[in-house]
Amino acid sequence: MNGVTGRMGTNQHLIRSILAIRSQGGVRLADGGIIMPEPVLVGRDLGKLQALAAAHGLNHVTTDLDAALRDPANSVYFDAQTTQRRAVDVRKAIAARKAIYCEKPTAVDTATALALYRECTAAGLKNGVVQDKLWLPGLRKLKLLIDSDFFGGIVSVRGEFGYWVFEGDLQPAQRPSWNYRKEEGGGIILDMLCHWRYLIDSLFGGVKSVSCLGARHIPRRWDEKGRPYECTADDAAYATFETKSGIILQFNSSWVVRVRRDDLLTLQVDGRKGSAVAGLRDCWTQRAEATPRPVWNPDIEQAIPFFDGWQKVPEYASFENAFKIQWELFLKHVVAGEPFPWTLLEGAKGVQLAEAGQESWAKRAWVDLPELA
Repeated sequence: MNGVTGRMGTNQHLIRSILAIRSQGGVRLADGGIIMPEPVLVGRDLGKLQALAAAHGLNHVTTDLDAALRDPANSVYFDAQTTQRRAVDVRKAIAARKAIYCEKPTAVDTATALALYRECTAAGLKNGVVQDKLWLPGLRKLKLLIDSDFFGGIVSVRGEFGYWVFEGDLQPAQRPSWNYRKEEGGGIILDMLCHWRYLIDSLFGGVKSVSCLGARHIPRRWDEKGRPYECTADDAAYATFETKSGIILQFNSSWVVRVRRDDLLTLQVDGRKGSAVAGLRDCWTQRAEATPRPVWNPDIEQAIPFFDGWQKVPEYASFENAFKIQWELFLKHVVAGEPFPWTLLEGAKGVQLAEAGQESWAKRAWVDLPELA
């Protein structure tokens, strides 16, 4: 596990996924067998690695990635490093013939991301990309509505994502400073449009084209050591997508927005027979026959309590951590060959959409997405 001393790597991948799997007694296979992952923590800072391992009773840490890859006991390589470092080390793992699982974006450009997929395929290696939001409770409830034809034909989708990331002078920032340096692989377009690609493809059909406007709203921030620096990457993106079936989606992604909505991410899906608003955990619906009839009159107080007209989708199942669910699926894929469609090709598609978004911003024009294979 390379690069798991960062916030996401530590919390979601190590503690809430791999250690949670170990605590439950491993991953059970259909034939009764058990997969028990044994993590090896890899990184550049030995002190951080040792502290993380000690905190969770782990024994294997190293700053020597090459040695870890040479060890035949290590069969899976996982990468949660910064984006710019990923391709070099994934290629080392390919050469060592390890199964590959990595965070997104899988690379900083489409050509490299697609090459990683093709190199894994040519070597016959199992591979995958993290696409965690597919297993969020709110979005699984939304998928249930779509599969049951609740909407009667989807007309449009509006996505709102983000929160205020403090600049770092008066309050510590909640995101690392490299996120705001383009030269270090930062920027919200590269970060979030990779997510929106797999969400749109999975829920609403393949993305056909994109129109995107990026912005750098806050030009100066303070890093982890309290030093001021100039931001060179976009901190907000305003994008419109069109799917192959003609659905229009508008997504605002921002690290400079204060939240006044149900959650940090909300998707409003409108259809002829009904609408739904999904957050990270909950999903609310309003059927066509229950839709109120408002009248535009700003001279009087609004008489309709709009929020009261929505119904919450029941908790129809017990939902586990989204990262853990996908980790279990990938481990089953590696050990037992169970299907795992979220390959590095899907990761390349995410990078393709991000790169198209950046091109759209530069050209101030719609950009079509060709098929990748």
